[in-house]
Amino acid sequence: MERDLTENFRLVREGVQSVCNNFGDDYWLARDTDGVFPHEFHGAMAEAGWLGITMPEEYGGSGLGVGEAAVMMNTVAACGAMTAASSVHINMFGPHPILVFGTEEQKQKHIPPLVRGEEKVSFGVTEPNVGLDTTNITTFAEKVDGGYIVNGRKIWNSTAQQATKIMLLARTQKREENKDPTKGISIFYTDFDREKIEVQLIHKMGRKAVDSNMIFFDNLFIPDEDLIGEEGMGFRYILHAMNPERILVAALCCGIGRFALEKAVAYASEREVFDVPIGSHQGVQHPLAAAKTQVEMASLMMRQAAWQYDQGLPAGEASNMAKYAGAEAGIQAVDAALQAHGGNGFTEDYGIYELYPMVRLMRTAPVNREIILSYIGEKVMGLPRSY
Repeated sequence: MERDLTENFRLVREGVQSVCNNFGDDYWLARDTDGVFPHEFHGAMAEAGWLGITMPEEYGGSGLGVGEAAVMMNTVAACGAMTAASSVHINMFGPHPILVFGTEEQKQKHIPPLVRGEEKVSFGVTEPNVGLDTTNITTFAEKVDGGYIVNGRKIWNSTAQQATKIMLLARTQKREENKDPTKGISIFYTDFDREKIEVQLIHKMGRKAVDSNMIFFDNLFIPDEDLIGEEGMGFRYILHAMNPERILVAALCCGIGRFALEKAVAYASEREVFDVPIGSHQGVQHPLAAAKTQVEMASLMMRQAAWQYDQGLPAGEASNMAKYAGAEAGIQAVDAALQAHGGNGFTEDYGIYELYPMVRLMRTAPVNREIILSYIGEKVMGLPRSY
């Protein structure tokens, strides 16, 4: 639906596409086969200036909004690689706690190297026995002279094999010591010290080139200057990045859906059985058309959420709905494309099957659909609390 895009959006799409055109299906298949981080792609996006799309110009960024970032993510994913999107998406929302709550010195020190692609950051929030119940995290930062000593563990840390920095959420006050469980949690942005942080790779289906890990902290020292904002307010700070993350995940899913459907349309138009293209059969055509409709509706919801966020309006409702709709539409599109390809869809040659575990993940992460539906039911519709 190009007619809906502003000139800014068109320029972003064209610019990002020009980078993506240099990295074809063979490149991404190779990266997901050998599990090597796509350094070349990450570097090319940094060189073209896209890693700092939402960061202010004074810190080396482009000063654009979440709407433009969503177009960027959608374009990257529509090139056929969730791995590509995953390798850069933390730059879109990860530095926001620094940008919003950090000191000017912290902004000048930390944001430009991320924009230039010189630093890679891992996000340390989730813990093995906690899941989405973030107030129950147990990783603890004990106050000492000049800083903090951290012990604990995190799970599902993306890019921890590559990271030079970590954005870490840790308790600085025991949960039982505070009536409000959201208090006593602090956020730090510090060096990824591999002498004090052990990284264990998690083997998973799909997206192998962007590693997922469990990490263990053994007396990691964090200097005072790496505390972001006020001690004990980290839970509130981290929420600031949640709406942009959900919008960008929706954009990613819609991009994957579009890519899958383009592949399916091309295949169904060329593949002939009984002397006619299989795409002429309603049994093939209608599921693809239904999936296309869902992808475009999800895209509209995503754009609405991005617009609300960029305008400074409340965006929780729209962001959650966009993430839900995007994930479901992406899954439906990939499933329809896989069905249209028949047995060929399960081979590496057609580039469809490897999309499924990646897009299916988005129904579960970074927040599952049940939590989103509970949010909509309770916060939006006013139904009684369910958990």
